[in-house]
Amino acid sequence: MSSMTTNIVSGAAPTPELGQLVEVRRRQWIVNDVLASALAAARREGVQAFSQHLVTATSIDEDALGEEIQVVWELEPGARILEKAGLPKIGEFDEPGRVDAFLDAVRWGAATNADVQALQAPFRSGIAIEDYQLDPLVRGLQMPRVNLLIADDVGLGKTIEAGLVAQELLLRHRARTILIVCPASLQLKWQAEMQEKFGLEFRVVDTSYLKELRRSRGIHANPWSSFPRLITSMDWLKSEIPLRFMRDAIPPQPSYPRTFDLLIVDEAHNVAPSGTGNYALDSLRTQAIRTIAPHFEHRLFLTATPHNGFQESFTSLLELLDDQRFARGVQPDQERLARVMVRRLKTDITDANGNRVFPERRLEALEVDYSDEERGIHASLVEYTELRQAANREGGGNHATEFVLKLLKKRLFSSPAAFASTLDEHRKTLAGRKKRADGSALDQRILRRLIQQTEEEYADDQRYEEAQEEAVSAATAALANLSPRERELLEQMAHWAERAKARPDSKAKAILAWLKQHAKPAGSWSNERVIIFTEYRATQKWLIDLLTAEGLGGGDRLMTIYGGMDKDAREAVKAAFQADPNVSPVRILVATDAASEGIDLQNHCRYMIHAEIPWNPNVLEQRNGRIDRHGQKAKEVLIWHPVGAGYRRKQLGADVTAGSLEGDLEFLMVAARKVEAIRTDLGKVGPVIASQVEQAMLGKRKQLDTARAERDAQASARELPIERKLRERIARLRAQLVETREVFHLSCSTAHRAARDA
Repeated sequence: MSSMTTNIVSGAAPTPELGQLVEVRRRQWIVNDVLASALAAARREGVQAFSQHLVTATSIDEDALGEEIQVVWELEPGARILEKAGLPKIGEFDEPGRVDAFLDAVRWGAATNADVQALQAPFRSGIAIEDYQLDPLVRGLQMPRVNLLIADDVGLGKTIEAGLVAQELLLRHRARTILIVCPASLQLKWQAEMQEKFGLEFRVVDTSYLKELRRSRGIHANPWSSFPRLITSMDWLKSEIPLRFMRDAIPPQPSYPRTFDLLIVDEAHNVAPSGTGNYALDSLRTQAIRTIAPHFEHRLFLTATPHNGFQESFTSLLELLDDQRFARGVQPDQERLARVMVRRLKTDITDANGNRVFPERRLEALEVDYSDEERGIHASLVEYTELRQAANREGGGNHATEFVLKLLKKRLFSSPAAFASTLDEHRKTLAGRKKRADGSALDQRILRRLIQQTEEEYADDQRYEEAQEEAVSAATAALANLSPRERELLEQMAHWAERAKARPDSKAKAILAWLKQHAKPAGSWSNERVIIFTEYRATQKWLIDLLTAEGLGGGDRLMTIYGGMDKDAREAVKAAFQADPNVSPVRILVATDAASEGIDLQNHCRYMIHAEIPWNPNVLEQRNGRIDRHGQKAKEVLIWHPVGAGYRRKQLGADVTAGSLEGDLEFLMVAARKVEAIRTDLGKVGPVIASQVEQAMLGKRKQLDTARAERDAQASARELPIERKLRERIARLRAQLVETREVFHLSCSTAHRAARDA
């Protein structure tokens, strides 16, 4: 026993000292305290006594920064002292080139808060930055507290601009903790872009992350303090458990220094209170941001539509951004607004020669020669809609009726497969209910909540479909009983849908003909790529089957992307579609709306087809923005929309009326052209267009009229300072970047030399 003890003693690890860097349990720690204790038992056995040491250390790893640990050093498996950093021993003089490399390295790490002219972030990022993207960075450096509303046009690169600001704050030690709040569909995009473009690791905070954190660190672990750089969705943040954890992490009242450093809110218009007049009610999203924003030192809000036309809502958004400059309900001072807002339009961005940087966007008509049978089914749905509305006006339940009818019309315009699934759910609920729902206040609240859930943004298409099915079932249960004629129409539509979903309809045939002309002319694949967008997963699956049957899906030529697919698979599809056509064989990408936000597909694609025209202008613009954005190399982007045959021969305008199949499609096309014409005013005019489209599809409106909304939008637009004279400012930004490069000796040769001689 004594010899064994002696061996243990002789093999004891060296004792760490205060301030040393050590590794314990596969993490790095700084030693704070070392307390020695003699082993009395060893002395009684007559063995040479040795001490055990209680070591207290603080973590320096990012995922546990600041955490403390206490271990008995001699008994801790795998504990070791890491080599202390120090100055090299003085020997012979270094070569002049090596000294220059050392001095350059010192310069590059010497960014200070006092120097607001030197820009470090552009040289630390892994992307080619456009000059205009430096504007938010320069403005932010000049602010004691960075409060910026980046309201650039869709596709100008707001994510890159925010990343530059964040990286510069990190380099200057003005920020360490960052929280990005965005729609659920954009979380992975933000995570990937921050890693790829700026080398910054972010972790997505959601339910699965919370479960994993509790398993690894205990049930009391707080996700908001688990890592310095986090991403979460605004809909997850607003829920009860995340907010409770956040309240545990922040003090009751904001204090200095702030608990967190930088808050980035993407698609910030979603957190502004909705306004319908002189008053704006805070949504749960608004309340969540209002709770956390005061506890962040810096704030960046990103949105292409900052003003929704309601003054109360707009000023509330500004107050969330900077409550020192702006107040809710108070007309914002134009000078103050200009200081915090960066707003440029794609049409105003030009190169040094005055040529447009971004391509022209052209809307094209995909003419479809609909059959008499398809027109008849549309007419049956129109008649069913009229009868249902009349029946439920007498018995109540208008809200439920309109929801079901609008959804049936939308899915009919999408595909027979999508229409069949919703119609089947509608019919099953009608057949299975024993009696009509009593329409109590509670039932109405539940129904409205279910319908509201279908309007939320979903990152998972399956969840979106399930939410729609649940809402259709609940809404159908509240409807009046069917008349014999309504039952006849239902059976007629169901019979057609069951047969039609097994074959291509007229629109699918038109899409197939287009693909064979542009993507595979004369039976050989071209280098042209095309994206086909649809709202519904059912339509996507139906299209995939049709394309495969027509020989357009072999050899990785056809790919899909949808909400809920595996992260790695999604990134693989994106990488394949963005790669050079000579390297990657994919030519056709069929995507759902869950993928229309947060994915860049512009590298080698200038064609897009809408399987159906979205009723929501924001969705339409998001789809178009996948290829009409920064990085598009083509001079022209072409986007096709389905319309009836003979569309080009007709005089568009006031004579376009909804009602028939071709009339409804023409109405939607006019709405799409209007969206294209007033893209900068979508915040105000978009909801009006969406509302009028819904009215037209329910037979309550024949023509699109946005004149009043556009007049109101002009008044709102005057409050938003759009920078028109950009050439001079961009030239100054370029000069500042060049000056930084010269002062810091930033060039490929100096960087290579510094890396070689390090």
